[in-house]
Amino acid sequence: MPAIPELCVVIPVLNERDNIAPLIARLDTALAGIAWEVIYVDDDSTDGTRAAIAAAAASDPRVRMIHRVGRRGLASAFIEGARASFAPVLAAIDGDMQHDETLLPLMLNALRTQNADIVIGSRNVAGGGMGEWNKTRVGMSNAATWLSSIVLHAHVSDPMSGFFMLNRSCFDAAAPKLSAIGFKILLDIIASLPRPPHIVELPYTFRSRQHGESKLDAGVLRDFAMLLIDKLVGHIVPVRFLLFAGVGAIGIAAHLLVLRLGLKLLNLSFAEAQTVATACAILGNFMLNNAFTFRDARLRGRRFLLGLAIFAATSAVGAFANISISAVLFGAPSGTWFLAGLAGAVMTLVWNYAVSSAVTWRK
Repeated sequence: MPAIPELCVVIPVLNERDNIAPLIARLDTALAGIAWEVIYVDDDSTDGTRAAIAAAAASDPRVRMIHRVGRRGLASAFIEGARASFAPVLAAIDGDMQHDETLLPLMLNALRTQNADIVIGSRNVAGGGMGEWNKTRVGMSNAATWLSSIVLHAHVSDPMSGFFMLNRSCFDAAAPKLSAIGFKILLDIIASLPRPPHIVELPYTFRSRQHGESKLDAGVLRDFAMLLIDKLVGHIVPVRFLLFAGVGAIGIAAHLLVLRLGLKLLNLSFAEAQTVATACAILGNFMLNNAFTFRDARLRGRRFLLGLAIFAATSAVGAFANISISAVLFGAPSGTWFLAGLAGAVMTLVWNYAVSSAVTWRK
């Protein structure tokens, strides 16, 4: 094996212990005669995945690993893996063995002989297929493919594919504008390139998972939407700020509702009702931002409780100003409960975004 292999296969994994050894064996067979290495990027698996990778690396120096803590997502995992290698050609393949690794030599040959920038393993060209996917999942994939055309500047039949190969020069050209959001790294790369790439698509049929569990959930849809929005307006307004503002708008509505109920149903003074409403807004905003806005760095278990305590503590200054200013505005000759409460809630929102969230969800 040369000091720098020609091909680096980057495999993001999360709890794929039983697929590690079989996939490496398949890569060894498929890539015979090619100088290659594999970099597993593990998002802090809990099932023994890293031990399985270490066992393989003990007898095969081509196997390497990056262990990430506090970071999640296939896109960012591929980016870190790609940057950790000097190989001139990079490939992405899932760690669940649902991609056809025998296609890798054909991909490499297409890069060598057809002057391609990117070669994609496609399920949507003649000869490819979705395997045993049901109609609902196929429909969702087709809808995502159609939506992706909004941000792509090149025709791609399967931009949702996670199975592709590209020259490092192509990756480097896209790197400065990569969003690194969610799972669709191929879509991210193509949409980030300064010019339309030369793309070759080769057919393959998606396999059924043999071991482990699928990572597909509602969060994937959220990440896909965030990626599209980021590609459309990310150069103007950060997409995370837009999501944070959306959560803040929900928090403001809840704040005003609690304030109104406190004044009318519980007969609380304005300061008392505003205090209760502010506390509810802080708790609600923390939970929603943890679940959606900062999903890639979301807190669990004891870290969730610690994060809530930090979030509440850093919000204390904003909450104090909220109550003080809104009370003054409410007591003014033209003051109303609505405008006074709204002004205080907006102040809390700005403070939380500028200070509290940056501390609580720092990576």
